[in-house]
Amino acid sequence: MTDLLNPLISVVVPTFNHAQFLRDSIGSVVTQKYSNWELIIVNNFSTDETVQIVESFADPRISLINFQNHGIIAAARNQGIQAASGELIAFLDSDDLWYPNKLSMSVQQFLEGNEIICHGELWVEEGRKSRKIFYGPRKNAEYQNLLRRGNCISTSAVVVRTSLIKEVGGFDQNTQFVTAEDYDLWLKLTKINQKIVFIPEILGEFRRHSGNASNSVLRNLNAELAVVASHFANTKQGRFSSFLFRQREARAYYGAARGLFASDQLTESFHLFRKSLMRSPFVIRTFPGLILLIAKMIRRLIKKLSLS
Repeated sequence: MTDLLNPLISVVVPTFNHAQFLRDSIGSVVTQKYSNWELIIVNNFSTDETVQIVESFADPRISLINFQNHGIIAAARNQGIQAASGELIAFLDSDDLWYPNKLSMSVQQFLEGNEIICHGELWVEEGRKSRKIFYGPRKNAEYQNLLRRGNCISTSAVVVRTSLIKEVGGFDQNTQFVTAEDYDLWLKLTKINQKIVFIPEILGEFRRHSGNASNSVLRNLNAELAVVASHFANTKQGRFSSFLFRQREARAYYGAARGLFASDQLTESFHLFRKSLMRSPFVIRTFPGLILLIAKMIRRLIKKLSLS
């Protein structure tokens, strides 16, 4: 029988060779103040100490599924969703972690009538100062704004009513969506349900790894563009559809350009800023971004010439 005040939460954790992070991730679930949860770890046949780490917790609420996802993390998450028994589902990447009151605060929001709950995260990146990131706001998570402006929701920060996930068919396993399959899911969910809330507190940590340079940024850009194209094709955007689509593409190119700029990939960043302007000159922030990039390129050139 379902406990209306203490709903079971199914926590789905896909993992592959993340043993160095997995113990902390599992530990952050085990130490939650809210105790009515089950943890489903979907292991892509890791070759490190993953299985031993899971078994070391010896907690009956923790289960391990070995599942070959062939590089499609959406398939792993869907496998966890199929195995879930909870009224709510929470997703946690195996290199992220939660703070002890994450689930209790999320359940409180659910009991108040919200069915999609998201909280802030601390972004932790090697060699850089940590940053507090707050997602949303709610108006940006309305379907049309989410589609036109871009993603404002984070996978490891979300708790969702299970029936909603199943109603939209879970994560899309389209290979073109890989790295942006979560964005596609938020679009599908917000299209059918607006009972969403953003908790203005930091309740977890999102780990960003060094080495995710141009290839990663470009792969995510292509996936984002594929998701956007899919939704624009299936949704009536009115008489300005073509203009809105080009503007959304420009926003995607701008975001990727900023990512490459931050990782010091200046030439690649310049090409994406240029693509952004070519798609639409009405994404105003592209101009100051491009100016900053050109200034940095000039300074680097002057320094190189002075040393030669």
